[in-house]
Amino acid sequence: MEYFVVEPEVAGALGERTIMDREFHPPKVMNLHYVFDGWLGDAIVESFPVFLITEEAGHLLEDADVTGVLFAEAEIETSEQFIELYPGKRLPHFQWLRPAGIVGHDDVATLTDGRLVLSKRVMDLLGSAGLKNALIEPLAIP
Repeated sequence: MEYFVVEPEVAGALGERTIMDREFHPPKVMNLHYVFDGWLGDAIVESFPVFLITEEAGHLLEDADVTGVLFAEAEIETSEQFIELYPGKRLPHFQWLRPAGIVGHDDVATLTDGRLVLSKRVMDLLGSAGLKNALIEPLAIP
């Protein structure tokens, strides 16, 4: 199976109500508060060390029984910058995409440095949902 390293658009930053343990690398996040400063329309966005996915795209993955992924609620808000850049624009509902798989075995995983790894199957599923602003490169698995 083919795998890809995906570095999604950074659409904002972790908010002040994010709770994380920095004793680990990447840090372990227990509660996610994400503040959007912009959004170019991709289905997955990030701010190290977390990923968010639109609810619609998340349902595509759930319906396809994708392996190695968990979903959780996140507190989402928009910044003053977002409101100025996109007056009246409403974000779709985003949920926390929590990779839990093993690289080269599951559909969704992370490398030790926290970068997202997606199988070709997931890439195909998300093709219609959009990853136009992500950096994507093939992952060589020995």
